[in-house]
Amino acid sequence: MPLWEERIQAVRSQGDTLGGIVEIEALGVPAGLGEPVLDKLDARLAYALMGVGAVKAVEIGAGMRAARLLGSENNDPILPNGFASNNAGGVLGGVSSGQPLVVRAAIKPIPSIAKPQRTVDRQGREVELTIGGRHDICAIPRIVPVLKAMVCLTLADMALLQRAVRAYARSVSAGGLFTSKDFADAGDRTSPRRS
Repeated sequence: MPLWEERIQAVRSQGDTLGGIVEIEALGVPAGLGEPVLDKLDARLAYALMGVGAVKAVEIGAGMRAARLLGSENNDPILPNGFASNNAGGVLGGVSSGQPLVVRAAIKPIPSIAKPQRTVDRQGREVELTIGGRHDICAIPRIVPVLKAMVCLTLADMALLQRAVRAYARSVSAGGLFTSKDFADAGDRTSPRRS
């Protein structure tokens, strides 16, 4: 942390702020959370994290680096003892693979800085604005628990969704309330037909 503290002090002395990247790794995520199309686990994670103020980008696994890799480099080979790598970040085809879930969020610098900034007034004239008072230099220390909570909430939501789907499947196989014919020819209706 000494390097981080030095960087914070240098930026503070300049009257400026810092952004950064937060990486969250979730261990013990069971395989099978998520859906392959509309409820992809990685899409839901990105949606949840992008909803946090100051988050400007989200990547899963190798993320943006994957665009520069060859398929042979990016693939996560499956060996007798498990996966050889985790470029997918624990999500394959929108569904958790059982590997560690690796998510990174890019956090923008705090916009309220002690340096003068250019803007316009109500009449549209260019003016210089200086914001006084105490300034946080970086949102990273405060945003980490928020991002962890969003990942946990998303995983819990996906686990509940999986539980509901399994309960529905058991109900249908046991001749429960709804069967696949209840949804046939439903058109644009969102609820099942009742006879």
